[in-house]
Amino acid sequence: MLNLNNIIDRLQDITSVSEIAAFKGCVTDSFKWLEQNFSNIHVDELVVERARFTDALLCKAWQLQELDLVSSLSLCAVGGYGRGQMQPYSDIDLLILTDRALSQEAQEKISVLITFLWDIKLEVGQSVRTIKETLKLAKSDITIATNLVEARLLCGCKDTFNVLIKKVNSEKVWSSKSFFLAKLEEQSLRHSKFNGTSYNLEPNIKENPGCLRDIQTIGWVAKKHFKEYDGLTLIGHGYFNELEHAELIECRSNLWQIRFALHLVAKRSENRLLFDYQPDVARLIGFGDGKPGVEKMMKHLFRIVRRVSELNSMLMLRFKQDILNLKVKKRVVINDDFCVNDGFISPLNAHVFASPLKILRFLDVISEHPTIVGLDADCLQQLRNARRMFQSAYYHQIPECRAYFIKLVSKPEFFDLAWDVMYQHGVLQSYLPEWDKIVGMMQFDLFHAYTVDEHTHRLVKHMRQYYTQQEQFPRCSRIINNLESPQLIFIAAIFHDIAKGRGGNHSLLGEKDVHVFCDQHGISKENTAIIAWLVKHHLLMSTVAQRRDIYDPEVIRDFAGLVKSQEQLDLLYVLTLADIRATNHSLWNDWKASLLRELYLLTQKALDNGLQCQMTLNDRIQDYKSKAIDLLTQSNADLDACHALWQHYNHDYFARFSPIQIAWHTQQIVEAGALGDDEFMVAASNKTSKGGTELLIYCKDRPALFAQIASVIDSRNCSIHAAQISVTSTGYVFDSMIVLDKDNKRISSEYQVNNFVKAIQKQLKQPGHSHLNSRKMSRRMKHLNVQTKVRFYSSQDDSTLIELEALDAPGLLARIGHLFVDVNITLKMAKIATIGERAEDVFIVCNSEGKALTQEQQVLVKRLIKNKLDKPETLTQV
Repeated sequence: MLNLNNIIDRLQDITSVSEIAAFKGCVTDSFKWLEQNFSNIHVDELVVERARFTDALLCKAWQLQELDLVSSLSLCAVGGYGRGQMQPYSDIDLLILTDRALSQEAQEKISVLITFLWDIKLEVGQSVRTIKETLKLAKSDITIATNLVEARLLCGCKDTFNVLIKKVNSEKVWSSKSFFLAKLEEQSLRHSKFNGTSYNLEPNIKENPGCLRDIQTIGWVAKKHFKEYDGLTLIGHGYFNELEHAELIECRSNLWQIRFALHLVAKRSENRLLFDYQPDVARLIGFGDGKPGVEKMMKHLFRIVRRVSELNSMLMLRFKQDILNLKVKKRVVINDDFCVNDGFISPLNAHVFASPLKILRFLDVISEHPTIVGLDADCLQQLRNARRMFQSAYYHQIPECRAYFIKLVSKPEFFDLAWDVMYQHGVLQSYLPEWDKIVGMMQFDLFHAYTVDEHTHRLVKHMRQYYTQQEQFPRCSRIINNLESPQLIFIAAIFHDIAKGRGGNHSLLGEKDVHVFCDQHGISKENTAIIAWLVKHHLLMSTVAQRRDIYDPEVIRDFAGLVKSQEQLDLLYVLTLADIRATNHSLWNDWKASLLRELYLLTQKALDNGLQCQMTLNDRIQDYKSKAIDLLTQSNADLDACHALWQHYNHDYFARFSPIQIAWHTQQIVEAGALGDDEFMVAASNKTSKGGTELLIYCKDRPALFAQIASVIDSRNCSIHAAQISVTSTGYVFDSMIVLDKDNKRISSEYQVNNFVKAIQKQLKQPGHSHLNSRKMSRRMKHLNVQTKVRFYSSQDDSTLIELEALDAPGLLARIGHLFVDVNITLKMAKIATIGERAEDVFIVCNSEGKALTQEQQVLVKRLIKNKLDKPETLTQV
């Protein structure tokens, strides 16, 4: 085992900076020492020892270069290195300081020193400045000023360094007030870059809200304002107590440990806990192997950052009050326990949270006073202390608390600030044991952008928006505003994912949990049945909309049969929209909105018709035909030619497309006229579909047509979300596809649309030539494992529905399309859904005889799909 003191002693024996190999050997051994001792020595000591070794090396090099003989010259550690705490591969930030212009000889010696440091592979960031230059830059740049707050003299002239520090700490450079305001704004901007949450798939251990930078901000402000360099002194100033200080240090140590391990695994300065590193970091820290180890580590991390966020909020509020010398302009006394000072609720005595019931009543007070914008520092501190005081039992075990909880969730206004406080400050975690289990639970995929608890919190907030932002989601607003018992939908929302992480079907387990909850809380059997049904079926509507043919009468009949009533359809619709929007900020788009709206309207009509779904579709067909003719008449189309063309369409074509689409399809094809065997028509429009850009291809049928088009679309980083494919009685193939760009939106500019069309035309002009797709799999995708699953459903005699789950690798659709050609299968319709890293696609196909696939054909197709997709190529040729 290496010994760090021995390594430092070896440094002292080196006699010249030309002994590069000797220095490199010491640097290499210092990293080996860190790796060997990561599990044996507390990380707080490791980061100090890493800085101590660096100090020794730099001072030795400074001496060997005879820079200690240059008068008034100082070598200073600044930034993170200035704190005397270093992660393995953190940058070494140096300031070489002088009180006057340097001689040519001194400049050359410094240049040799910096070159030497780079030669021995140290990541050095350096600046050479006079005191005057340094102060000028510090006045104009808060980052430089912050780095100097923690400056530390390594070697050289003490007087030069002391002059700088004295001036840096003066009010003339940055006053306490201006420095605090700048750091407060800096923190706010930094938080906004992460959508105000640390609950990201690949969190930044340094920059995310609740991570190391939030702790450092507290230290910077304290050092600037009090000229104190030990956090313990904040206790004496009344900013927090000894337990809170210890908690902050504990959280910092935990974050340091993760960051330290991350550096060791990445072998470089890396602060993002990327998928690539998460398994190795989890294993190195001791959380175990594979996905379980990663999930344990992430849960541990997210619970830490919540505690840091609370402490940061509390301390920054205290700093704001004191440093800015704020005086209360408006004070409103609410009751014997609370007042509101300029919008912040504040306790009037030390016993406002004397029981769990009083905590719930406090939330009720917030809900009844919409002018309250937050908790002041004293209120937050008392709430944190009370939460710890009542840890022996969950609040729901107290009958009075149960009654009060139901009172709270029955009021929509509770789900404004009061709900945020209940969630963010651990009250809900203290109330419900089931919720406690999901706090900080990350889901290791690209679909869920947040932890389970954060996702549910956001879902509830989206449902609250239906009350306050009626113009954005008018149907949801109408539904939720007309509810006699709004607590039904909110309780269902709170419980919809509460059983995740236990193994088994979380919807069924959640259904059992909510039955117990409703029984404990005195909810009627009728309402309990509705809530439990919503929890059990909360994925039903999105699954049917995205993975079934919603224009198949049997699909609508089966879905309507499960829904049973207009009330449950309404509640499920509201819950589904909020669920999708809260899962991932980039997941919701116009295409998903249109699918859910269509399913809702078709089901509503079927319920009105007593589940006579064919009647519903027949009425729709006649209505859409009539409206399409009106549109064609307005555009002076040849109506005889239009009617003649329609004779070759399947009956349900007119139910699947809107009148504006039918009219546009018809006009494009009629104007194209009769096409020869090698001719084709390609058109695109942003006006026909609310969900995306519609692509229309019409030509004589040819092999691998869909595969080639899919490959071109994929190569341009766009995606097909739906494809309706039919072959007319005259042998023409009609393809209508909804295409979205990489941001899940329609292709925005006309120029891009035209280029898109030209690329497809170019490919179709070469029917015998394959298309090469060079798009590569993303870094994240390579670290995720999705098992390929293929299921078959023969709902009709003339077709088979194939349901595919697979890794959404580049060229997936093209490979599937080519496979269908190889086995002589005709693709009639495709519905494409990308759920994070998973493709969940549905294909409706028939065999060469126009019938549903036989059992033998299904077995063959399943085997070929699994063989083809279990080894996804990065280069796709079809």
